[in-house]
Amino acid sequence: MARVITVAVVDDDRMLRDGLRAWLGDVPDLRLVATAATVGELLADPCRSRAADGPEGTAPPPADVVLLDLVLRDGSDPADNIRRVLRTGSRVLMISTVPDRSRIIEAIRAGADGYLTKDHDLPTLVAAVKDLAEGRGALSTELAFACAYDDSPARPRLSPRERQILLDYASGMTLKSAARRAGITVHTAKDYLDRVKAKYQQAGRPTYTKLDLALRVREDSLDGG
Repeated sequence: MARVITVAVVDDDRMLRDGLRAWLGDVPDLRLVATAATVGELLADPCRSRAADGPEGTAPPPADVVLLDLVLRDGSDPADNIRRVLRTGSRVLMISTVPDRSRIIEAIRAGADGYLTKDHDLPTLVAAVKDLAEGRGALSTELAFACAYDDSPARPRLSPRERQILLDYASGMTLKSAARRAGITVHTAKDYLDRVKAKYQQAGRPTYTKLDLALRVREDSLDGG
């Protein structure tokens, strides 16, 4: 029997919380265990004071994955929200209405494991939750785009074509598809991707896989950058 992945939602939009409850209720291997309007509300939830099947005062395990709205109306700091949730042991998937590159970068630097805009469909959300629960990062076009166009001093400078190939390849395309979209040969596309990897290597950040490319900013955060 497949393991059931537990999910919590923190969003100040009640309609969205109710919608996610209905959506996830139809997914057999996911279980929504908590919803809240703020991180403080989630962490203070009475059901967290003791485990349902455990002795009084025994805290239940945290949700495997918390879907966390990027900007909450209580004025809380997104990075602080991420860190508070991470300290419980949950992984964090940021959800937002807009693909703001600077905010994506800040969220990943704070430790978030993935980022999706709210216009994605249920299969995309479920796939991202499963990736996080299995210890992988949640690849998305938004995240790959932010990584590709991050111009902070800690990142290597990429040419427009290098950025294009990086964006397409890291977001899930095959190299052949990325080359076709760019109007170049697969061999040329591979040359561009090799240059990207070489620049990361020169910056002291070896990069080998699609996941490495998409999560480089998160690794910078782990390095204290």
